[in-house]
Amino acid sequence: MDKQNRPVFTKEMKKDYTVLAPQMLKIHFEFFEAILKTEGYNFEVLKTTHPEVVEEGLRSVHNDTCYPALLVIGQMIDALKSGKYDTRKVALMLTQTGGGCRASNYIHLLRKALIKAGFDYVPVISLSLQKLENSPGFTLDFKMIKKLNASVLVSDLLMWVSNYKRAYELEKGHTEQVLKTEIKKAITQIATEKPIKKKALVKIFEEIVTAFDKIPQGEENKPKVGIVGEIYVKFAPLGNNNLEEFLHNEGAQIVVPGLYDFVIYQLDAAVTDINLYGGKLFKKWYSMYLRRVMINWQSRMINAINKSETLPKLSGYKAMREMAKQYIGLGNKMGEGWLLIGEIIELLHLGVNNVVCAQPFGCLPNHIIGKGMIKKIKDKNPDSNIVAIDYDPGASRVNQENRIKLMLSNANKKMEKEKKH
Repeated sequence: MDKQNRPVFTKEMKKDYTVLAPQMLKIHFEFFEAILKTEGYNFEVLKTTHPEVVEEGLRSVHNDTCYPALLVIGQMIDALKSGKYDTRKVALMLTQTGGGCRASNYIHLLRKALIKAGFDYVPVISLSLQKLENSPGFTLDFKMIKKLNASVLVSDLLMWVSNYKRAYELEKGHTEQVLKTEIKKAITQIATEKPIKKKALVKIFEEIVTAFDKIPQGEENKPKVGIVGEIYVKFAPLGNNNLEEFLHNEGAQIVVPGLYDFVIYQLDAAVTDINLYGGKLFKKWYSMYLRRVMINWQSRMINAINKSETLPKLSGYKAMREMAKQYIGLGNKMGEGWLLIGEIIELLHLGVNNVVCAQPFGCLPNHIIGKGMIKKIKDKNPDSNIVAIDYDPGASRVNQENRIKLMLSNANKKMEKEKKH
């Protein structure tokens, strides 16, 4: 279908249409859903994880397509076929960052899949700061950007503290109970008519830290395991076979670097592009300004964490970037690029020596930068215990989990050895 004939989400559709989007991060997307509903959209995040999602993806896109594309497209086609929605009153939404792979091509692949499945009349919305496509009925204005910005910071904080407390809580389920309460409180304050003010957001940070500080915890030492990798497979339970739940059940303390670093990284990449290849100075200046503003916002969230007496400390984007430069050039920015290495180094710096690098099979940026740098990282950090795990429709879940169990076994042996000394 050419650009002129494809269906477009119009202003008139906003009132009656349901907008569906695939889930990537559980906490973050709960905030996104609430914000978009406040802005007048009938927005719904798809949380389906049944096997038919994968089967639908395999039918809808070429089997050489990267796993995240297969999953999100399969999830949306599956929703349209479910009978739950009036498909003549539905639009689909995907994010686009303008990168060289999934960040640019998913929407084109989704439209081809819709035609193949007989849903060629369903409009697709591109959620992008670069305005790669025009959807008159959806406007990502400054007010909404400010709300989304605040929600990512709060969600990163909630993810960080809940993963830690869940590992050490004395009363099972206590952390989850506090998490639900704090999510509800924060959504009430962020998903409002007007964007939240700086002081109020800092207060939310402090209240969250205080609430989680009060959760009684044991003194048992558990292996700390970080999760890095391709952004979808790193975060989405559908993409990584519920990796966080598996690690938690195996007795690990999970550490997942947040989404906010990736957002700042995108601005950094724009500056790097212009430095290396030339470009508009205004774009460079504006990207540098936004990067500085966002790092400042993140530092306020980190300050709230680092004041805690029970929660593990964080270093933040700026420090991570400086650590990454000692291993890899910042011009490596395809996909997750140098950020992937930066997250591993930051985890090691924080004492998280066990790392799972989750990647879709055949994802070249992850395989080259992720797997390709493991030896160098291990040479400089002999205590590091890093395992790269491939995820795709044909990958054996048992094999994936056995490799992770082997990593955990090595981690536990090392902890036992350290106790004796």
